[in-house]
Amino acid sequence: MTDTAHGHASSTGISNVKLGMWAFLGSECLLFGGLISTYMLYRGRVAGGPRPSQVFDIPFTSVSSFVLLMSSLTMVLAVSAAHKDDDRKTNLWLTVTALLGATFVGGQVYEFTAFYKEGLGFSTSLFGSSFYTLTGFHGVHVTVGIIML
Repeated sequence: MTDTAHGHASSTGISNVKLGMWAFLGSECLLFGGLISTYMLYRGRVAGGPRPSQVFDIPFTSVSSFVLLMSSLTMVLAVSAAHKDDDRKTNLWLTVTALLGATFVGGQVYEFTAFYKEGLGFSTSLFGSSFYTLTGFHGVHVTVGIIML
């Protein structure tokens, strides 16, 4: 497929669709970079409520992260199958990707519920606010990705 297959090329010679995707990816990097920076600044500012070390379940979070990483692998396999015009494998890997993404989001909901029960609410502290904002945006990001599949 050429750069102009989806429409007119921009003044750079790159299709508007490809340029739009790069702009989207850049804005995502800026958004999450800002959210991660905010979290890093405020993670130690706990005026009330539990501290991060008191609520985070590292083994559960590790498994959840592994599930999300595997969804990236299955997405690569889906793209590879699509390039080979293998519809059966493309659909299989897209389905596995969506299921892994949904598993991750389900785990995030489970964790949020557990954190809230342990006293970490959105307005409990700057740490709580920045944590829920960062991970909430990420959960929405993954959910939108699943829907778009």
